[in-house]
Amino acid sequence: MTNRTFLRSAAAIALVAASYLAPQSAGAVQVTAFQQAVAENVSGDDQIAAFYRERGFEPIWTGGTEADLERRTALIEALSMARYHGLPSAKYNAEALLSRMASVRSGFDRGSLEVALTELYLDFARDLQTGVINNPRSVRSEIVREIPLRETSYYLDGLLSDTPRAFLGSLAPQTQEYARLMKAKMRLEHTIAHGGWGATVPSGKYEPGDGGAGVVALRDRLIAMGYLDRTVTARYDASIVDAVRQFQEIHGLEVDGVAGGATIDEINKGPQDRLKSVIVAMERERWINMPGGLGQRHILVNLTDFNARIFDHGKLTFETRSVVGHQDLDRQTPEFSDEMDHMVINPSWYVPRSIIVGEYLPKLRSNPGAVSHLDIVDSRGRVVSRGRSFAGYTERSFPFSMRQRPGPRNALGSVKFMFPNKYNIYLHDTPAKSLFSREVRTYSHGCVRLNDPHDFAYALLALQTSDPVGFFQSRLRTGSEARVNLEQPVPVHLIYRTAFTHAKGHTQYRRDVYGRDADVWNALRAAGVEIAGIRS
Repeated sequence: MTNRTFLRSAAAIALVAASYLAPQSAGAVQVTAFQQAVAENVSGDDQIAAFYRERGFEPIWTGGTEADLERRTALIEALSMARYHGLPSAKYNAEALLSRMASVRSGFDRGSLEVALTELYLDFARDLQTGVINNPRSVRSEIVREIPLRETSYYLDGLLSDTPRAFLGSLAPQTQEYARLMKAKMRLEHTIAHGGWGATVPSGKYEPGDGGAGVVALRDRLIAMGYLDRTVTARYDASIVDAVRQFQEIHGLEVDGVAGGATIDEINKGPQDRLKSVIVAMERERWINMPGGLGQRHILVNLTDFNARIFDHGKLTFETRSVVGHQDLDRQTPEFSDEMDHMVINPSWYVPRSIIVGEYLPKLRSNPGAVSHLDIVDSRGRVVSRGRSFAGYTERSFPFSMRQRPGPRNALGSVKFMFPNKYNIYLHDTPAKSLFSREVRTYSHGCVRLNDPHDFAYALLALQTSDPVGFFQSRLRTGSEARVNLEQPVPVHLIYRTAFTHAKGHTQYRRDVYGRDADVWNALRAAGVEIAGIRS
């Protein structure tokens, strides 16, 4: 069934449902019964109760007006489309709703149904706008994102102030990313329904010039996935090299045209696995569906992609490689949004307490002269002499902080970019440049290191000075720590996407380096989200 036919069918069902709700009587007794039922059913929700009190307990769904009919029709149509958004369709069962409409026999029944429809609408609207999982931290403690939840009045007043279809249509993220993810979801579901991508490729390493059954299996898989035009070649020829290179680039792998272990592992992932990534990405897109958007200028760091990007008015204007936190739970980079308001040129590094007691204190206990590149500082900011013993201190009793002064060996390099937050996470330079050539770049203690920090600074400063390079370099040359405020703070979004899109070409996929998407998928599955009509 096509989307258009499906929508027509849903609308027809809604119109039939109208006959179930035609007013049976205008008598005062029925009105009183309706009001009593509404009052009883909203007693547990102050916001819904206030809404109906302000309306004099007039219905918004179950009355006989054209407006009530329009709202019912729009709601049933929207509920019928839930699966296209990767939402738990069974949670908003339109057939059960119709059955309940048909069972209405009294004003009291109608009042109970009225409140049930309001609660169902609110549940669906919130899931569609800001996600099925409204507390991601309950899934993984590192997902510390604040979900942009709206008040009940937003949904109820909005429904009444606009045409119902228009308001319901505005709830899902209005980004191109979300629209493209929906299309990717539909394509994958079509692929699954038609048998998938065929046989997997035997493990091993396949290089140009190779032949045999493994190369044929690789060829057929690449054809089925859309990376290779139909061919009968049984050799690893130039066309297969090009297809493998394209696949590697789109999946964040080392682009060498050789199908080694990591490449084969990704090629062998089936459409159901990719569909899970897309559905999770749609949920994550709802988590950042903020009323004002991400910001006309904003910074986006996709932790799985190891890149930091600046966007201006929806267009990518700067991009650089990044290094993110290690896979160890206590070093993973968290997910959240905040505002960058300044940078520090020639920064000092104030060592986090966890690193001091976990890494440096054990060394100081045995050798007071250890980690000599760091100053040990007391509570009054004075540098502590290394001539004393630190052997008696424990993790709790160690009273000092540690600081690395500006310089070429500083762990933060020559500049750090600050968006003050309680997690002590920021973007910064690093002297460890070799790590940016790695395929998987999870090496930091949690902060995000940038491959091109100076160019990143120039891009940020370009809005407030005609000579961003000269401005930055003049302060860098002093060797002294210098704070530079951003005249226009820039939103920073640390996100985690194993599936994301480009305006043209294949959907991009990345490995679940922290295992977070697997946990989010399990939470969505527990909430009733299905893949290709089958709970899996």
